Amino acid sequence: MYYLLLDTSESQPIGVLQLKEDTIENLLAAACLLQLTQVIEVCSNYLIKQLHPSNCLGIRSFGDAQGCTELLSVAHNYTMLMDIWDLSIGSCDNAAINFREHFIEVIKNQEFLLLPANEISKLLCSDDINVPDEETIFHALMHWVGHDVQARQQDLAMLLSYIRLPLLPPQLLVDLENSSMFTGDLECQKLLMEAMKYHLLPEKRPMMQSPRTKPRKSTVGALYAVGGMDSMKGTTTIEKYDLRTNSWLHIGTMSGRRLQFGVAVIDNKLYVVGGRDGLKTLNTVECFNPVGKIWTVMPPMSTHRHGLGVATLEGPMYAVGGHDGWSYLNTVERWDPEGHQWNYVASMSTPRSTVGVVALNNKLYAIGGRDGSSCLRSMEYFDPHTNKWSLCASMSKRRGGVGVAAYNGFLYVAGGHDAPVSTHCSRLSGCVERHRDREREAETQAKGEAGSTLGSQHGTQYRDSRTTPWAKD
Repeated sequence: MYYLLLDTSESQPIGVLQLKEDTIENLLAAACLLQLTQVIEVCSNYLIKQLHPSNCLGIRSFGDAQGCTELLSVAHNYTMLMDIWDLSIGSCDNAAINFREHFIEVIKNQEFLLLPANEISKLLCSDDINVPDEETIFHALMHWVGHDVQARQQDLAMLLSYIRLPLLPPQLLVDLENSSMFTGDLECQKLLMEAMKYHLLPEKRPMMQSPRTKPRKSTVGALYAVGGMDSMKGTTTIEKYDLRTNSWLHIGTMSGRRLQFGVAVIDNKLYVVGGRDGLKTLNTVECFNPVGKIWTVMPPMSTHRHGLGVATLEGPMYAVGGHDGWSYLNTVERWDPEGHQWNYVASMSTPRSTVGVVALNNKLYAIGGRDGSSCLRSMEYFDPHTNKWSLCASMSKRRGGVGVAAYNGFLYVAGGHDAPVSTHCSRLSGCVERHRDREREAETQAKGEAGSTLGSQHGTQYRDSRTTPWAKD
């Protein structure tokens, strides 16, 4: 490969570079020593285009040693961070490179096995490393140690401290306890014991938090925004938020406009259920595979529904309540993923549209909503083993269009509106409430403003009816 060098002041050619694999590193090293900016850019861009799982670690180390920050950054991102990311390379070439998931391939190559312990530690301690689960990182470490056990055993405890052991499957931890590689190392035993306690004492996990209990960004899943209102009164797009890159990506488009529909996840696929298209209420169901970006039309519900609540419980998906275009519904349908069909289950005690639906402790909760005359405070739960709905503690506020979530044994409700159905300008509820299932108690939490999304309860205030009027959580 030849590259023409230009005099930047006069745009006149001053020489020609021949770029070859066997001389590129020497050429770049000399250019860095002589501070030849144009040559550095050309050589860096050449190496970036050669990136591969079998050589990215070496190029990353070379860029670090030469002080080539852009080469180092791109090679580092290629190795660990990105699923898909467009990045312009230098001022000499504006072509974009697509980075795919490479780390799984990187750890299979010889370069990884030959890394020194300090370089392995840099990889293991990163929150941004791109892996599907913590077990993948652990097995990569053990593969590296196994390449030269005698020399690397001494570094095992130090490197193991960077593995999020409490997040490994319990059975794997039990197997490790009896492994000869760990039994003779006291520090390794301490780390394993810490991880086992985390599994054995779930009620004490809030007091056992540490860097090893914090999931890596790539293992927490992705957040999807499906449809919603826009300037055209209904968008059909689906966007995905990636925590590692702090960015939203457009990943798909629904077949048509839907408003007030339900969404659930089964086997890592998004199910879009019911809603209305602006003219009529729908009973149709679509399934989206985010990996292949493929839509599949599923069997429709028996009842047309918009304003329904959708959630999964112990495998099946439930479509709860809603409005069929004529009346408010208390009926509930269940989707059987194995039988590929919808069946009715027991109806709720009250019709509910714009209802919040969430699963907790093997029960399905239908919270708030509206019944045609007013918004509701009431809440009821469904037990799939008895096929019965039962009323439980009511919220302190009437809420339609409420946001709901389950976390750490609590139900959380946020936002919504409490006005009658005939009111055009509904008043939003200005607080968040939470409910503990096992004690049938409701606690009201102060929150900044109505309609905010649900998040962690830590750092917020809540009202505990058993103690003082307000307490800090």
